[in-house]
Amino acid sequence: MKHQAKKRFGQHFLTDQSVLSNLIGEMRPRADDTLVEIGPGLGALTFWLLKAVNHLQVIEIDRDLAEKLRTGGWKDKLTVHEVDVLKFDFGQLPAPFRVVGNLPYNISSPILFALLEVADRVIDQHFMLQKEVIDRMVAAPKTSDYGRLSVMLQAYYDMDHLFDVPPECFDPPPRVMSAIVRMVPKPAHERAAIPGEIFSRVVSTAFSQRRKMLRNTWANVVPEHMANAAGIALTARAEEIAPQQFVQVAQMMAS
Repeated sequence: MKHQAKKRFGQHFLTDQSVLSNLIGEMRPRADDTLVEIGPGLGALTFWLLKAVNHLQVIEIDRDLAEKLRTGGWKDKLTVHEVDVLKFDFGQLPAPFRVVGNLPYNISSPILFALLEVADRVIDQHFMLQKEVIDRMVAAPKTSDYGRLSVMLQAYYDMDHLFDVPPECFDPPPRVMSAIVRMVPKPAHERAAIPGEIFSRVVSTAFSQRRKMLRNTWANVVPEHMANAAGIALTARAEEIAPQQFVQVAQMMAS
């Protein structure tokens, strides 16, 4: 019996084999990779991955789909974690590992931020997401898509928008264009030098009222001399400031 997509899990199953082939070509998985797939669904991508790697870890919240994966023809090459990905402990995986998945669009940002916590253990991440989200992730300063998500992720990752995936490549088709992004964690010493909590506060307050000058949004948060030392004029708006400048401000505040 055909599996009915469940709206509460944001299920849209990728069916276009050329998209899957292109993604595998971009990833170039190796037999000995420790690879985890988020949301394998009906196993379209899983099948391609299992042809390339010796063993695959998958995270699937849907009980019916998890059972199919556990009992299917690939069961000996699969470890199935039946759990909400936001509750999954990525620390239990042997490091370093690679992550891939067609992320549920309704919780894509929380998943990305959760994975920030284990960036030290990650080689790379390849995700299918709503194209609008990827546009924001990779946006440059002084563009309309540039915002808090851009800064927070670009500080920790090098990212590439690889290619777009139209709605007709899915069953059922989503109402939006999708895309594939590659995320590679920046060197450990660069990430370790970012004072996470302060950095997050500096960025979120800057973008809290994005049309206002930093003089207003950063009042009582960032001292003017520190902003100036990072090359930031308080007459500027948040969207004009590069991720590295936000990092500099946070580092000065931390020290």
